[in-house]
Amino acid sequence: MSSQARRASASALLALAAMTGAPARANAQDLEAPRPIDRLDTVWIEAMTWMEVRDALAEGMTTAIVGTGGVEQNGPYLASGKHNFVLQATAEAIARELGDALVAPIIKLVPEGSIDPPSGHMRYHATISVRQETFEAMLTDVLGSLAAHGFENLVLIGDSGGNVGGMENVAAALNRAWADRPARVHFIPEYYTEDIYSCGFLKEELGIFQQPDECVATRNEYHDDYHYSSIMATVDPNTIRPEQRLEAGLFSINGVDLAPVEQTIENGRRLVVYRAEITARAIRRAIAGNN
Repeated sequence: MSSQARRASASALLALAAMTGAPARANAQDLEAPRPIDRLDTVWIEAMTWMEVRDALAEGMTTAIVGTGGVEQNGPYLASGKHNFVLQATAEAIARELGDALVAPIIKLVPEGSIDPPSGHMRYHATISVRQETFEAMLTDVLGSLAAHGFENLVLIGDSGGNVGGMENVAAALNRAWADRPARVHFIPEYYTEDIYSCGFLKEELGIFQQPDECVATRNEYHDDYHYSSIMATVDPNTIRPEQRLEAGLFSINGVDLAPVEQTIENGRRLVVYRAEITARAIRRAIAGNN
């Protein structure tokens, strides 16, 4: 049956239901079947039904955000999924700031060092690494799937500096391969690099001064800072272990007290908004540059 015939069949079914007062029923596997219930208010593709995604695309939500995180050592206090927890907060905020975007499942497994023999983060327990070619193949297939469904602007953001090379490689390769297709891949380095670790915002807007005053990933020897701890706390405070650290007298990072946790969460929410605004601006510039 052609798509036009399927639409006509679905319309006839709805009309009959309206006349008889019976609930509309259609083959749920029919690509043209009408959605029988209201759409859930979410931007996460994995939380949506296929009909909700189809209809969102038809309504112009043709931007898809693909975030890459990682599972790695983050010192003695933070959950190993630090980057993934941060992306849960920031990717949704970015999509809602844009207004026409949905979020693909987070790519949680990324290159973290050689597996055998272990190197880099792989020297620490809980780290899970994949080969660079595995990472790039995964990105290629995920982006290809999204493009096949009609997403036109495919946005790559990485919450870890080690993910950059793979995202750049895939974006360049797909844009060459898709030169005659409407879909474009946009790698957005600003998500990570503009006011990296929100060091400027923390001092200028929140009055938070970490020690030593060096904007690096491992100041004070911890793979942790106030930026990451506070954003993670907005998703789940347990990921930064407040009860255990309070009991041990260790609920601080880089000389900054994290108690009360409610204030840390509030600051984390402000940081999420800040990172979302930075990234949304960069995405809009990237898309406009291709038009």
